[in-house]
Amino acid sequence: MPHNEYDFIIIGAGAAGLSAAQYASRAGLKTLVIDQSLPGGQVLNIMHLENYPGLFPSVDGASFIGSMEEQAKAFGAEIIQTSVSSIDKIGNDFLVNTSSGLYRSLTLLLATGAGHRKLNVPGEKEFEGRGVSYCATCDGPFFRNKNVIVVGGGDSACDEAMYLSTLCSHVTVVHRKSSFRAQKAVAERVLSNPKISVEFNSVVKEIRGDKKVSSIIITQNQGDCTSTEKEISCDGIFIFVGMIPRTELFEILRKDESGYIVTDEKMATLVPGLFAAGDVRSKPFRQIITAASDGAIAAYQAGLFVREKKNEVYR
Repeated sequence: MPHNEYDFIIIGAGAAGLSAAQYASRAGLKTLVIDQSLPGGQVLNIMHLENYPGLFPSVDGASFIGSMEEQAKAFGAEIIQTSVSSIDKIGNDFLVNTSSGLYRSLTLLLATGAGHRKLNVPGEKEFEGRGVSYCATCDGPFFRNKNVIVVGGGDSACDEAMYLSTLCSHVTVVHRKSSFRAQKAVAERVLSNPKISVEFNSVVKEIRGDKKVSSIIITQNQGDCTSTEKEISCDGIFIFVGMIPRTELFEILRKDESGYIVTDEKMATLVPGLFAAGDVRSKPFRQIITAASDGAIAAYQAGLFVREKKNEVYR
């Protein structure tokens, strides 16, 4: 097989992509992983990964993803750092155009993930991982018996506020509108929880601290074209104002109402040979373990697809 031709190309070197790379290469598929950044994705932002089954005590995200990368390489997967400009399908082959050349494959996995929508306020970037978080399940336990802020008003924000209320001394929800956009039952649970208070008609203007978050400044809309500022002391701030799935490489794919790629349980899209896994895929729960599971399933299904195309199916 020519050096630029593969059985399986994976775009994205996060938990889903590297899991797929390990399973595919171990199964004998010539596998290439492409990412414009270093492997890891959002996992690199995790200081203490303690909720991955069997991995205890906790490790930092960089160490975890480093082990995944080395494991995939040990089984023969190739990993390159380059940007993808376009993807085409001609006949049975996918053509992946990158800044370092053209690559061809019988199957393709989109594991490009999703990015957290940011507030883009002073202090957010500076304190990420030091009090600013985008995952209550991941980081909530580190704020046990402390005061935290939740920003957002949808189902995710309300669900995470409820979860944090079981760990933290107090949770303050900051929402820019006068009422939650979450489902009624979800919103009512938040409003009736004695450990949660809500600042409606408010937006975060700044996140303050020294070595870690110590307070936030919010701007409150008074409803008469006036506004006031208020400082709220806190130990952490959890931001849930939406995710942005990275689907720009294949816009024609079917997506759900939030823009995530729709697949079946085999991770297959409507395009034969094209799979999606991890946070870019439409699903109810996004964690490292679910991304890894998606990747393993996609790799297995890609293997079946490749062997059928090569007439290597054992009957």
